[in-house]
Amino acid sequence: MKKLIQNLILVIILSMIILFSYAFLQNKIDSFDFHEIYDFLMNKSAGEKQSGETDLSSSDKEYRAVWLSYLEFNAYRKSVDKNDEESFRKFYKRVLDRSKACGINRVIVQARPFSDALYPSEYFPWAACISGTQGKSPGYDPLKIMVEMTHNRQMYIEAWINPYRISTGNSIKDLSTDNPAKKWAASTKNARNVLSYEEALYYNPSSSSVRKLICDGIEEIISKYDVDGIHMDDYFYPVFTEKNVESVFDAPEYKKQKEYSSSSDSIAEWRRNNVNMLVSDIYNTIKQKNKSVSFGISPAGNLSNLRSNLEYYVDIDTWVKDEGYVDYVMPQIYWGYTNTQAPFDKTLKEWEQLTKGTDVKLYVGLQLYRMGTTDQTQLDYAELQKANLITKQIKEIEKSKTAEGYCIFSYQYLDVDNKTYQFDTNEFSAKRKRVLKKIGKDLSK
Repeated sequence: MKKLIQNLILVIILSMIILFSYAFLQNKIDSFDFHEIYDFLMNKSAGEKQSGETDLSSSDKEYRAVWLSYLEFNAYRKSVDKNDEESFRKFYKRVLDRSKACGINRVIVQARPFSDALYPSEYFPWAACISGTQGKSPGYDPLKIMVEMTHNRQMYIEAWINPYRISTGNSIKDLSTDNPAKKWAASTKNARNVLSYEEALYYNPSSSSVRKLICDGIEEIISKYDVDGIHMDDYFYPVFTEKNVESVFDAPEYKKQKEYSSSSDSIAEWRRNNVNMLVSDIYNTIKQKNKSVSFGISPAGNLSNLRSNLEYYVDIDTWVKDEGYVDYVMPQIYWGYTNTQAPFDKTLKEWEQLTKGTDVKLYVGLQLYRMGTTDQTQLDYAELQKANLITKQIKEIEKSKTAEGYCIFSYQYLDVDNKTYQFDTNEFSAKRKRVLKKIGKDLSK
């Protein structure tokens, strides 16, 4: 009996050595802590999928995500003495640790913020938020690192892109020389692919060349990186007025096509169709390359705004009812129950009704960034001072027969006590910190 036990121990030790060797060869134990090593061994011994293929247990499949935006990458970059792979891995390890502690199982990382990229791209320059200067390489591949580390933690990762947004400023000269927007703007033939409106630059939604560029960039991501999804938020058309809606932005293209077409579409219908063509093209690009990669969009939460003839031009009804557009929608229901214009419960019910009985999944974007606000003009100001608002909303989502999860905006508001790197200190007064820290504790239970 004693010899049998000794042999069994020997087999276990040899198995562990083999597993560690395999992990090392696959570059899996770089930056692991004890718990990660334990998880790796236990999961592999249970016959899990290979690296890059997350396999959450059946009790852990609810969609619980957090947005990691360019603002967090800016904050990281400014906080370190040396912006290198080691520093970035340390930063992102904290993101995963803190997120997982708060019950998050998915990170939505802003891989393309402003016609630039957090990875070496054939189409877009390096992102300024990661290197400090658009077009300058940080010397490592942030997206590759994030995909690897997220999957090692048995979590999901989606690449978040902003398709039309070029910059929040109006200066072409501030763009890097390898930015496609700068090249187009300098071309007589393609100058209209880039539009200026309200002191910001956009790609022209009516341009087939723009749609191709965006789709080529997405195909590049899913070809090179094992992301679990492609994600877009609410940046589509800007907001127009009754006076300028038919004269600005891409209105010249609308008027030109009216001269050569018998279509009776209004400019609003035409603009919705422009967005629909992009969304459909993206969906098809993804599914032709890898059907397992999801495609979802997080539009503004107020359905009446989405259906307006003055802004967004998001044809949400078509996306939900017809096939070939999105796998999920994630409305940004960024209000409390006392908000008189769009109370959370009423707005959620409207989205449940819209998506009920369809193949499109419903997740909900939650407004962590508004919690503890000092802006007393907010319609739900008093409610935003109560830490239990977020957990109350999450419980309502969990009880829903239609909604299947949520995403929190954004990571920095889960990590307000992090002294390693500084976010906008104006955002975090002592009073506000107390509210946000209490929310973090509640989520960690």
